[in-house]
Amino acid sequence: MELLDKLKMLPHTPGVYRFIDKDGTIIYVGKAKDLKNRVSQYFQTDRGKNRKTLLMVSHIADIVHTVVDTEEDALLLENNLIKKFQPKYNILLKDGKSYPWIAITNEPFPRVMMTRNFKRDGSRYFGPYSSSAHARNLLELVNRLYRLRNCHLALTPESVAAGKHKVCLNYHINRCSAPCEGHISADEYLEQIAAVTEILKGNSRSLIRSFEKRMKDLASELRFEEAQACKEKMELLESHYSRSLIVNAGNINLDVCSIICEANEAFGNFLRITNGCVTQSISMEIKVRIDEDMTSILESFLSCIYEKLRQYEQKTGFQELIVPFLPEYELSIPGLRLSLPSKGDRSALMELSRKNAAALKFEKLKHQQISNPQEHTARVLENLRKDLMMEELPQHIECFDNSNIQGSNPVASCVVFKDAVPSKKDYRHFNIKTVIGANDFASMKEVVNRRYSRMIAEGESLPQLIVIDGGKGQVGAAVEALEELGIYNDVKLIGLAKRLEEIIVPGDPYPLFLDKNSTSLKVIMHIRDEAHRFGITHHRNRRSKAQIKSELDNIPGVGKTSRDKLATRYGTISNIKKRPYREIVNTIGKRSANALFDYFGLDKGD
Repeated sequence: MELLDKLKMLPHTPGVYRFIDKDGTIIYVGKAKDLKNRVSQYFQTDRGKNRKTLLMVSHIADIVHTVVDTEEDALLLENNLIKKFQPKYNILLKDGKSYPWIAITNEPFPRVMMTRNFKRDGSRYFGPYSSSAHARNLLELVNRLYRLRNCHLALTPESVAAGKHKVCLNYHINRCSAPCEGHISADEYLEQIAAVTEILKGNSRSLIRSFEKRMKDLASELRFEEAQACKEKMELLESHYSRSLIVNAGNINLDVCSIICEANEAFGNFLRITNGCVTQSISMEIKVRIDEDMTSILESFLSCIYEKLRQYEQKTGFQELIVPFLPEYELSIPGLRLSLPSKGDRSALMELSRKNAAALKFEKLKHQQISNPQEHTARVLENLRKDLMMEELPQHIECFDNSNIQGSNPVASCVVFKDAVPSKKDYRHFNIKTVIGANDFASMKEVVNRRYSRMIAEGESLPQLIVIDGGKGQVGAAVEALEELGIYNDVKLIGLAKRLEEIIVPGDPYPLFLDKNSTSLKVIMHIRDEAHRFGITHHRNRRSKAQIKSELDNIPGVGKTSRDKLATRYGTISNIKKRPYREIVNTIGKRSANALFDYFGLDKGD
């Protein structure tokens, strides 16, 4: 009753709510446009709620809320509280690493340097950069264009005027303009810093035009050496600009984000494009504690990104944000115009962001596979169970494939995967016995029936998942076989059609399409390809032996046993003809060897 009373007292205003368990621990933090309506939804009918949400609600002992003025304030407060308390059922965002930044120090003669630590000392920070190599390349460009100091001297106009400092080696190798001895005025030095700031902002084009104009002016004054120096700087900038250009040289300014989901984890990437160049790239792993919709995951990711940019005194964002899907409801981030591109430059940017998110996912999964293979296997099987809506983990999977050429030598293969890896000792071949001609459906029914009738008779455990290489016809034949054996409801059966890699589910008129990058589809495709390879190999060997035997049948004096020995050992007629007489005698006996050599007119050599 206490909770119900609190629900009645909640206001119809924007705010943030916290669910607290009996131990006083915050287990969930959420935001709402209307606190009363949103929180009340958790305590209404259970219909439509997943198990994790129901479990969370069962642990709620108290509710605390905070009223704010706007939805944006609610979003920011929610993000801060999640980071502070790390609630059990909230989405968690992980950077995975500390990103490098380039800082212009707050000094009379500023330095430009790379750092991973932000200090609120008045310095200006640019980034974050996707890698330290990118940041170092930018610093190298700056150092080649401008002769800035990198020493730690406490330079002030007074100390320089008093002659307290001496030039260092960098001045003598033309890497520093020596402000320490007054070789450059403070105003001239700050002009260089302003130009560096434009480069770090991504405004390379204006500087290129400035250098070009300066070069032409100097050339008209016959100051060719200075004009050549301007030309070299202009070419350096153009070279950098061309390497970092994403779409074209157009004036494109926007933000891009992408999300890739994998079971209870998601991987996000954010790109900022300034004048056609990527000036920022941030990738994050997102832990989803309860089943959140994609809009909630996207909103949590973006709120964390924009908070990070505000923390480093960056611009909140450009007006346009390219997203991988249009949200189901309006995001609580004002000032953004969302767009979903279908083609052109913006679509290329979306694909670039998706590749960055996929790269983070690959690194995470690869690291997990190496460091903890058991956990990786469990993760793969859980993803497969969830994607195929199974009740049990598919620890034992079997796949069937038919092979024949115009009905000749029809065979089938069954490959077995245990814990998502091949178990080759359990592979089986089947020679089709009851079907005449090319009838894939009847052949599939026969081999499935033979496989599982024998397993039932021998008391072996059935697989949790059966995969059929084929479409609805082959799947239907397999269903008939399982129903006749009375085990159709004991296993999960699917088909995998080759054309679009769609999943065929018995009884469902529409195929199931899994994400092309998902581990689930990769496991299913792997076992399908392995079944195809295994079946084709057996079919090829059987066909070769049949061809050999058919020609050997015409030789008087060579019996069935001899023909089998020759086919098994040599494989082809040409191989038999290359072998010496004594070897053939040792294989099939002297009488049959004489008949063989006489038939082909071969030299016995003795």
